[in-house]
Amino acid sequence: MRISELSRRSAVPTATIKYYLREGLLPAGRLTSATQAQYDESHLSRLRLIRALVGPGGLSIATVRSVLAAIDDPPESPLELLGRATEVLSASSGGDGGSDGGEDPVGRRTVAGLGWSIAPGSAALGELAAALAAIDEAQLTLLEGGVVRYAGLIHELAVEEVATVPDDSPEAAVRQVVLGTVLIEPLIVALRRLALQDAAARRFGGAERGGQSCRV
Repeated sequence: MRISELSRRSAVPTATIKYYLREGLLPAGRLTSATQAQYDESHLSRLRLIRALVGPGGLSIATVRSVLAAIDDPPESPLELLGRATEVLSASSGGDGGSDGGEDPVGRRTVAGLGWSIAPGSAALGELAAALAAIDEAQLTLLEGGVVRYAGLIHELAVEEVATVPDDSPEAAVRQVVLGTVLIEPLIVALRRLALQDAAARRFGGAERGGQSCRV
């Protein structure tokens, strides 16, 4: 298919497709002349993937490039694969993992208390420490059981999510892990916010009639 057909089928403007080509996110098509190229279903699939990462995933072009690199050249170890997926997200959110490259002592102590096995230097340790510090500073009241209860609920989801990762193909595995990490987190955040609205309406009786939502 020509680029105009690729644009029509993907609902992505031609100018945007050309931008992705220049940035190396989308592989070049097969040249049929000096100014014309042909594209196939693999380009359409890749384009939809890019749009999912940039749109719902909310990732920058630089981060999308890192995600695609992980998909194109997946690590052999499933553990390394999972680590790469989470580190890509940490980098995209601006997390530096603390001054010690991720080996934040507060974060490390917290996960040690949970009995979790976490790779040294994980940027998420610094993110956890920053989140805990912000909660303490704001004097926010957590659920009964505190961080341990939140961790337990989230870990149950994580175990089930990891069970969905294919083990017969490194490429399929990294695609599932990276996309699952990038795209499911916004889903969880959105559902939590909607659940808070519903819970507030049920507790305080402030829900408006006629299908209008209650804001928290």
